[in-house]
Amino acid sequence: MITVISGSNRMNNRTLSFARKYVELIQELTDEPVQLFDMSNMPHDWMHDAMYSEQKQAESLAIIQDKYITPAQKFIFVTPEYNGSYPGIVKLFIDGVSVRNYTTNFKNKKAALVGVATGRAGNLRGMDHLADSLNHMGAVTLPNRMPYSSVSGLIDTDGNIVDEETIKTIRKHVEEFVKF
Repeated sequence: MITVISGSNRMNNRTLSFARKYVELIQELTDEPVQLFDMSNMPHDWMHDAMYSEQKQAESLAIIQDKYITPAQKFIFVTPEYNGSYPGIVKLFIDGVSVRNYTTNFKNKKAALVGVATGRAGNLRGMDHLADSLNHMGAVTLPNRMPYSSVSGLIDTDGNIVDEETIKTIRKHVEEFVKF
């Protein structure tokens, strides 16, 4: 099972366009099951001061963890650049699921990192930060991190990626990830 995580909780975000394209191309290139976890649809009831206690973890977070994290053997994290790194909601989510079944979440699982940004760097620094966190928890990250810059010009008004070179690059990245 592959879980693609769209790591923005902003409504109408551009990150989701890239996550959807990754899901689409994975489905074309492999029979391995793939699912999309869109953080913009995530409930908010799990974010509270007692969230770091397994006994007080919100049921909604446990359901997400059991559906998207525990059964996955591979992940693709698609994260936008927020203030020179990846979004705090991604870190908070990782911290939240880590209080329950820590060793079954990310340990010995594979992860690819995709950065999206309206600026020039494609969230390179944020992908480094996220890789450090995932590696600390035992995940193995694909060395080829994929930054996408100036994403506003790559997507149409319906949220579809329309730039052919970008689509080719995503396809190559997916091919590499499937073999990883």
